[in-house]
Amino acid sequence: MKPKLLTTLPAYTSRLLAADVIAGITVAMVALPLSIAIAIASGAPPAAGLVTAVIGGLIVSALGGSRVQIGGPTGAFIVVVYGIIQQFGFDGLLLATLMAGLILIIGAVVQAGRLIALIPEPVIEGFTIGIAVIIAVSQLKDLLGESIAQMPAEFVDIVPVLWSARGTINVAALAIGLATIVLILMLRRWTPRIPGSILAIAIASGAVALLALPVDTLHSRFGSLPNGIPMIALPPMSTELLIALLPSALVIAFLAGVESLLSAVVADRMIGGAHRSNAELLAQGAANIASPLFGGLPVTGAIARTATNVRAGGRTPIAGIVHALTILVVIVAAAPLAAYLTMPALAGLLIVTAWTMSEPDRWPERLRASASDRILLFLTFGLTVLSSLTVAIAIGTALGLAIQLQKRILASDSCP
Repeated sequence: MKPKLLTTLPAYTSRLLAADVIAGITVAMVALPLSIAIAIASGAPPAAGLVTAVIGGLIVSALGGSRVQIGGPTGAFIVVVYGIIQQFGFDGLLLATLMAGLILIIGAVVQAGRLIALIPEPVIEGFTIGIAVIIAVSQLKDLLGESIAQMPAEFVDIVPVLWSARGTINVAALAIGLATIVLILMLRRWTPRIPGSILAIAIASGAVALLALPVDTLHSRFGSLPNGIPMIALPPMSTELLIALLPSALVIAFLAGVESLLSAVVADRMIGGAHRSNAELLAQGAANIASPLFGGLPVTGAIARTATNVRAGGRTPIAGIVHALTILVVIVAAAPLAAYLTMPALAGLLIVTAWTMSEPDRWPERLRASASDRILLFLTFGLTVLSSLTVAIAIGTALGLAIQLQKRILASDSCP
């Protein structure tokens, strides 16, 4: 479980350092607004997302088993985190995340990193698409500028609430949100090497400030952002609370393990490398123990940010460390400016993120898959949206493994 950082340092050169610094700063510019948006969508304070990017980014890069993995908060956790906060409060989320970190470390010790191969790909795709749909729909409130006191946790309740508040739609907010989406997509197409998301959000937020538009900002809704990392503190705990939070901790650990190892696999394909799965689980465990101690969210490997790191020239864990330190510098030096980011622009960013998560270009391939794979995908998707992520993962994985077992039995029976 040797960290990749120790492997790369002996042959480290000034050329690698220059490339890693540029890549790290580039990824930080992508991660900064996204971390804030993910925290808000999760029902957490905006600063929690930034803390997660700093603490998680540092630990995942320092201890992880991938050369280019970027750790931090991701959209896949929004649904889970929102539900935990609604049921147990923010302190309950911190404790569940800490417990998940311990579970991940146990997983690394027992060499559970290889078990990722047992989860059927249609199940992973099904719950990922389901999460993307929930994220996109949940952001319509801020995109439309609707006045809703409290958004429900269940997807089936969100649409009726949005429809009932249609009379409060803010045209200025809608225009800013749509303009942000269009600008992000245009910048991605025209200047893919430039972090267009932060540029688009900065332009939209600047327009709101200059034109004095009646649109919510981080400051108007949450107040000023802190200009530093909070002091370390243990969340309140009791035996009863630990038992009640165990299912949530298991889901966080499962998602963190699956997403981080999938991200590491994607990174391997991009750089022609090979990650160490159990070292990656160990790093994710350490990050998920540390993050809640500073008031942060669950941490995992971020596929989109990892890919951005690779495309920007990052080739060692130093790039991930630079990314985390860059966000820390922004928190310390420019927190008052970040407070003027507009809510519709951040909602637009998350809607684009949800669209990217769903990988729409892969639908032709999905529809050509076997009948059993299509059933698994749509079943997991439906259960994620209409029931819960826990139920979707449990039923989808169990059914997928049963199908795989049946295929092996039939194949062995057909052999002479």
